[in-house]
Amino acid sequence: DVQIALLTHRISEMTEHLRRHRHDFSSQRGLLQMIGLRRRLMRYLRREDIQRYRALISQLGIRG
Repeated sequence: DVQIALLTHRISEMTEHLRRHRHDFSSQRGLLQMIGLRRRLMRYLRREDIQRYRALISQLGIRG
């Protein structure tokens, strides 16, 4: 849960950075890697404990 929350915070910061610096392609690659890691962690959490998964996405305000 904590790893996903930290990644979500870093992803939002990196998104703001890329809005200001549109041609920073190495940061863009890092952002895509973080998104992929968060996606994998969330898939694992959903598979292992659906209640914690649902609580986490509502708490973080991600995925609808």
